[in-house]
Amino acid sequence: MAVKGLQAVRGMNDIFPAEAAAWQALETDLRGLLKLYDYGEVRLPLLESTELFARAIGDVTDIVQKEMYTFADRNGDSLTLRPEGTAGCVRAAIQNQTMRGQTPRYYYMGPMFRHERPQKGRYRQFHQLGVEVFGQAGAGTDAEIIALSARILKQAGVQASLQINSLGSPEARAAYRERLLEYLRPQQEALCADCQTRMELNPLRILDCKVPGCQQIASSAPHLVDHLDSESALHFASLQKLLTALDIPYQLNHSLVRGLDYYNRTVFEWVTDALGAQGTVLAGGRYDGLVAQLGGQDTPAIGFAVGLERLLALQEIQGKQACADKPVLFIGAMEDDSLARSWQLAEALRDLGISVVSGGPAGFKALLKQAERSRALFQLVIGLGQLQGEPVIIKEQCGEGRWEGSLEAVITGLQSLGVDFPKHAPHTGQNFATARRSK
Repeated sequence: MAVKGLQAVRGMNDIFPAEAAAWQALETDLRGLLKLYDYGEVRLPLLESTELFARAIGDVTDIVQKEMYTFADRNGDSLTLRPEGTAGCVRAAIQNQTMRGQTPRYYYMGPMFRHERPQKGRYRQFHQLGVEVFGQAGAGTDAEIIALSARILKQAGVQASLQINSLGSPEARAAYRERLLEYLRPQQEALCADCQTRMELNPLRILDCKVPGCQQIASSAPHLVDHLDSESALHFASLQKLLTALDIPYQLNHSLVRGLDYYNRTVFEWVTDALGAQGTVLAGGRYDGLVAQLGGQDTPAIGFAVGLERLLALQEIQGKQACADKPVLFIGAMEDDSLARSWQLAEALRDLGISVVSGGPAGFKALLKQAERSRALFQLVIGLGQLQGEPVIIKEQCGEGRWEGSLEAVITGLQSLGVDFPKHAPHTGQNFATARRSK
């Protein structure tokens, strides 16, 4: 009986070098931009106590009710693979007391986990960049973090539009909730099954339901921005002035409430229809009460998250994805005696920051096939003749470049063919072979 081959868990994908090059380029660009805004990286656990997410995200959210990967460990403790990063970042800042008298600015990058139906741009293991700022309550911080998000999308070559809204204070939102229920209850039977369940638990979520019938009902609902407390109204007006001053276009979206319970005041999303139906690429908002809710001191906070898979998919559509770098040189050895010399040369070149693929021992034709498969820019073959003083030949694999000279002058030959040697090569310590020869 045939045994079924082992496969990855549905919605969790392998990433091979050809794809990884685009990931690495994107991550490098993101880290560079975050450095411009003085954000420091924090690396958070993949596993957290289930209670953290239930308290932070809210028991009545779809994430907690339907999507989390939760299990009991050997001690019987309930653990959850992180479905988002904000709660873990807040927990870490409280536990390590990094907010005392400080206004830290953190970012994190890595996998998140949600058990939902896999589709293009949405996976059960997905990757996010998250950004969090603590201790700054003003609208200026909101504008700056939105400006950072705009710069991230611009750097990635992604076309998206900004939508904003304000959820006000918890007290104002509670009063608005009653007005919203007065409007929705007479139309409850026309809502989808999920929204009928949300009616008493979290009616604001009905506003961003994607079912057409619910959207039509929501379009005539009272607007939350018309029922803000005075401080939140001033905060939101100030944010809009700052966005205009920064030349960042935006749209006011009255249905934008975000899916998590911890948000207050400013919420925002960058949306695009480039992947089909309009979808969110980057989203965030202010969560001033979450730090105190999780046991810390009352601390204002704001952040956002962006899905890396979605950024990469949008880059691919626009032909802006980075490709894997090709190695500079393939060095092939024809016999066992020439193999050691080829390794020595390869290590010496790597000391200088030149990428090398080694091959052999094998016949000349076999080495040429290996060189072609390596995708290296240049090829060089060493045999017994070269060990005895015959010239070596460096050939460009996809061009007419050619150099002939002594084995000891290969570096000069590569330079004559236009190869740039880094001024500060990575890993410049002596390799094993060089170190042995120098003793």
